[in-house]
Amino acid sequence: MAEISAQSVKQLRERTGAGMMECKKALVEAKGDAAEAETLLRKWGIASAAKKATRSTKQGTIGSYIHAGSQLGVLVEVNCESDFVARTEDFQDLVRDIAMHVAAADPLYVRREDVPGSLLEKEKDIQKARVIAEGKPEKVADKIVEGRMSKFYEEICLYEQPFVKENTITVEQFIKGKIAKLGENISVARFARFKVGEGAASTDSGAPTA
Repeated sequence: MAEISAQSVKQLRERTGAGMMECKKALVEAKGDAAEAETLLRKWGIASAAKKATRSTKQGTIGSYIHAGSQLGVLVEVNCESDFVARTEDFQDLVRDIAMHVAAADPLYVRREDVPGSLLEKEKDIQKARVIAEGKPEKVADKIVEGRMSKFYEEICLYEQPFVKENTITVEQFIKGKIAKLGENISVARFARFKVGEGAASTDSGAPTA
Protein backbone atom coordinates (compact mmCIF):
# COMPACT_ATOMS: atom_id res chain seq x y z
CA MET A 1 0.00 0.00 0.00
CA ALA A 2 1.28 3.46 -0.95
CA GLU A 3 2.30 5.65 1.98
CA ILE A 4 0.00 8.66 2.25
CA SER A 5 1.69 11.81 3.49
CA ALA A 6 -0.03 14.42 5.62
CA GLN A 7 0.83 17.00 2.96
CA SER A 8 -0.98 15.10 0.20
CA VAL A 9 -4.04 14.75 2.45
CA LYS A 10 -3.93 18.48 3.20
CA GLN A 11 -3.65 19.39 -0.50
CA LEU A 12 -6.58 17.15 -1.42
CA ARG A 13 -8.66 18.64 1.36
CA GLU A 14 -7.89 22.18 0.17
CA ARG A 15 -8.97 21.28 -3.38
CA THR A 16 -12.15 19.43 -2.47
CA GLY A 17 -13.25 20.71 0.94
CA ALA A 18 -13.77 17.11 2.11
CA GLY A 19 -12.81 16.03 5.62
CA MET A 20 -9.32 14.80 6.52
CA MET A 21 -10.45 11.20 7.06
CA GLU A 22 -12.37 11.10 3.77
CA CYS A 23 -9.35 12.52 1.92
CA LYS A 24 -7.01 9.97 3.45
CA LYS A 25 -9.40 7.13 2.67
CA ALA A 26 -9.71 8.28 -0.95
CA LEU A 27 -5.94 8.55 -1.33
CA VAL A 28 -5.45 5.07 0.12
CA GLU A 29 -8.02 3.58 -2.28
CA ALA A 30 -6.46 5.49 -5.18
CA LYS A 31 -2.97 4.26 -4.17
CA GLY A 32 -1.75 7.83 -3.74
CA ASP A 33 -3.07 9.12 -7.09
CA ALA A 34 -4.45 12.58 -6.22
CA ALA A 35 -6.59 12.92 -9.36
CA GLU A 36 -8.17 9.50 -8.84
CA ALA A 37 -8.72 10.31 -5.17
CA GLU A 38 -10.54 13.50 -6.13
CA THR A 39 -12.73 11.51 -8.52
CA LEU A 40 -13.57 9.08 -5.71
CA LEU A 41 -14.48 11.94 -3.38
CA ARG A 42 -16.80 13.38 -6.02
CA LYS A 43 -18.51 10.02 -6.42
CA TRP A 44 -18.87 9.64 -2.66
CA GLY A 45 -20.05 13.23 -2.42
CA ILE A 46 -22.85 12.62 -4.89
CA ALA A 47 -23.89 9.52 -2.95
CA SER A 48 -23.72 11.50 0.29
CA ALA A 49 -25.75 14.32 -1.23
CA ALA A 50 -28.43 11.87 -2.36
CA LYS A 51 -28.83 10.65 1.22
CA LYS A 52 -29.02 14.19 2.57
CA ALA A 53 -31.66 15.17 -0.01
CA THR A 54 -34.37 13.71 2.23
CA ARG A 55 -33.63 16.22 4.99
CA SER A 56 -35.77 19.30 5.53
CA THR A 57 -34.30 22.70 4.63
CA LYS A 58 -35.88 25.36 6.82
CA GLN A 59 -32.95 27.78 7.14
CA GLY A 60 -30.93 29.64 4.53
CA THR A 61 -30.52 33.09 3.12
CA ILE A 62 -31.61 35.45 0.37
CA GLY A 63 -28.75 36.61 -1.79
CA SER A 64 -28.41 39.09 -4.61
CA TYR A 65 -26.29 39.90 -7.61
CA ILE A 66 -26.20 43.22 -9.45
CA HIS A 67 -24.37 43.18 -12.76
CA ALA A 68 -21.95 45.97 -13.67
CA GLY A 69 -23.89 49.01 -14.84
CA SER A 70 -26.87 48.23 -12.58
CA GLN A 71 -29.05 47.21 -15.52
CA LEU A 72 -29.47 43.57 -14.42
CA GLY A 73 -30.09 42.13 -10.97
CA VAL A 74 -31.09 38.88 -9.29
CA LEU A 75 -32.56 37.86 -5.94
CA VAL A 76 -32.34 34.19 -4.94
CA GLU A 77 -33.46 32.20 -1.90
CA VAL A 78 -31.24 29.23 -1.05
CA ASN A 79 -32.17 26.94 1.84
CA CYS A 80 -30.12 24.67 4.11
CA GLU A 81 -30.74 22.82 7.37
CA SER A 82 -29.18 25.10 9.98
CA ASP A 83 -28.57 28.76 10.64
CA PHE A 84 -24.95 27.86 11.41
CA VAL A 85 -24.31 26.64 7.85
CA ALA A 86 -26.32 29.53 6.39
CA ARG A 87 -23.83 31.96 7.95
CA THR A 88 -20.70 30.20 6.67
CA GLU A 89 -18.59 31.78 3.95
CA ASP A 90 -18.91 28.65 1.80
CA PHE A 91 -22.70 28.87 1.84
CA GLN A 92 -22.71 32.62 1.19
CA ASP A 93 -20.35 32.06 -1.77
CA LEU A 94 -22.73 29.39 -3.09
CA VAL A 95 -25.68 31.79 -2.92
CA ARG A 96 -23.73 34.51 -4.74
CA ASP A 97 -22.60 32.06 -7.41
CA ILE A 98 -26.16 30.90 -8.03
CA ALA A 99 -27.42 34.49 -8.23
CA MET A 100 -24.67 35.30 -10.73
CA HIS A 101 -25.55 32.19 -12.75
CA VAL A 102 -29.21 33.22 -12.90
CA ALA A 103 -28.17 36.64 -14.16
CA ALA A 104 -26.02 35.10 -16.90
CA ALA A 105 -28.10 32.09 -17.97
CA ASP A 106 -31.64 33.45 -17.48
CA PRO A 107 -33.44 30.23 -16.40
CA LEU A 108 -37.22 30.35 -16.05
CA TYR A 109 -37.73 27.61 -13.46
CA VAL A 110 -35.70 25.96 -10.70
CA ARG A 111 -36.35 22.30 -11.60
CA ARG A 112 -38.01 20.44 -14.45
CA GLU A 113 -40.83 19.52 -12.04
CA ASP A 114 -41.69 23.22 -11.86
CA VAL A 115 -42.38 23.56 -15.60
CA PRO A 116 -46.16 23.84 -16.21
CA GLY A 117 -47.71 20.84 -17.96
CA SER A 118 -49.30 23.07 -20.60
CA LEU A 119 -45.89 24.44 -21.60
CA LEU A 120 -44.43 20.93 -21.79
CA GLU A 121 -47.23 19.67 -24.00
CA LYS A 122 -46.88 22.68 -26.28
CA GLU A 123 -43.12 22.13 -26.62
CA LYS A 124 -43.58 18.40 -27.27
CA ASP A 125 -46.09 19.18 -30.02
CA ILE A 126 -43.64 21.65 -31.58
CA GLN A 127 -40.78 19.15 -31.49
CA LYS A 128 -42.97 16.33 -32.84
CA ALA A 129 -44.04 18.55 -35.74
CA ARG A 130 -40.39 19.37 -36.45
CA VAL A 131 -39.43 15.70 -36.47
CA ILE A 132 -42.23 14.89 -38.91
CA ALA A 133 -41.30 17.85 -41.12
CA GLU A 134 -37.70 16.59 -41.17
CA GLY A 135 -38.93 13.27 -42.54
CA LYS A 136 -37.66 11.19 -39.64
CA PRO A 137 -39.08 7.63 -39.36
CA GLU A 138 -42.09 7.35 -37.05
CA LYS A 139 -40.41 4.62 -34.97
CA VAL A 140 -37.60 6.95 -33.88
CA ALA A 141 -39.69 10.13 -33.61
CA ASP A 142 -40.49 9.73 -29.92
CA LYS A 143 -36.83 9.15 -29.02
CA ILE A 144 -35.79 12.24 -30.96
CA VAL A 145 -38.46 14.30 -29.24
CA GLU A 146 -37.29 12.99 -25.87
CA GLY A 147 -33.73 14.10 -26.64
CA ARG A 148 -34.89 17.55 -27.67
CA MET A 149 -37.00 17.88 -24.53
CA SER A 150 -33.87 17.22 -22.46
CA LYS A 151 -32.25 20.13 -24.28
CA PHE A 152 -35.38 22.21 -23.61
CA TYR A 153 -35.08 21.52 -19.87
CA GLU A 154 -31.40 22.47 -19.99
CA GLU A 155 -32.31 25.83 -21.50
CA ILE A 156 -35.03 26.82 -19.03
CA CYS A 157 -34.36 24.96 -15.73
CA LEU A 158 -31.71 26.24 -13.33
CA TYR A 159 -30.70 22.81 -12.01
CA GLU A 160 -30.23 21.41 -15.53
CA GLN A 161 -28.08 24.23 -16.89
CA PRO A 162 -24.28 23.99 -17.20
CA PHE A 163 -22.85 26.02 -14.32
CA VAL A 164 -21.46 29.27 -15.71
CA LYS A 165 -18.24 29.14 -13.67
CA GLU A 166 -17.53 25.48 -14.53
CA ASN A 167 -19.55 24.35 -17.54
CA THR A 168 -18.46 20.71 -17.30
CA ILE A 169 -20.98 20.30 -14.45
CA THR A 170 -24.62 21.31 -14.02
CA VAL A 171 -25.88 23.69 -11.35
CA GLU A 172 -27.38 20.67 -9.58
CA GLN A 173 -24.00 18.92 -9.52
CA PHE A 174 -22.37 22.11 -8.23
CA ILE A 175 -24.90 22.23 -5.38
CA LYS A 176 -24.34 18.53 -4.61
CA GLY A 177 -20.65 19.23 -4.24
CA LYS A 178 -21.45 21.87 -1.64
CA ILE A 179 -23.84 19.47 0.12
CA ALA A 180 -20.98 16.99 0.43
CA LYS A 181 -18.64 19.70 1.71
CA LEU A 182 -20.99 21.36 4.19
CA GLY A 183 -22.75 18.20 5.35
CA GLU A 184 -26.29 19.55 4.97
CA ASN A 185 -29.02 19.37 2.38
CA ILE A 186 -29.15 22.53 0.24
CA SER A 187 -31.84 23.58 -2.21
CA VAL A 188 -32.80 26.60 -4.27
CA ALA A 189 -36.33 27.66 -3.34
CA ARG A 190 -36.92 30.49 -5.83
CA PHE A 191 -35.36 33.37 -7.69
CA ALA A 192 -36.30 36.60 -9.41
CA ARG A 193 -34.36 38.18 -12.27
CA PHE A 194 -34.79 41.84 -13.18
CA LYS A 195 -33.52 43.62 -16.28
CA VAL A 196 -34.10 47.29 -16.93
CA GLY A 197 -36.59 47.78 -19.75
CA GLU A 198 -37.91 44.20 -19.68
CA GLY A 199 -39.98 44.16 -16.51
CA ALA A 200 -39.31 41.22 -14.16
CA ALA A 201 -38.91 37.56 -14.99
CA SER A 202 -39.43 35.52 -11.84
CA THR A 203 -40.01 32.04 -10.56
CA ASP A 204 -41.31 30.58 -7.34
CA SER A 205 -40.99 26.82 -7.06
CA GLY A 206 -43.04 26.64 -3.88
CA ALA A 207 -41.68 24.59 -1.02
CA PRO A 208 -38.05 23.57 -1.40
CA THR A 209 -37.16 19.94 -1.87
CA ALA A 210 -37.20 18.24 1.52
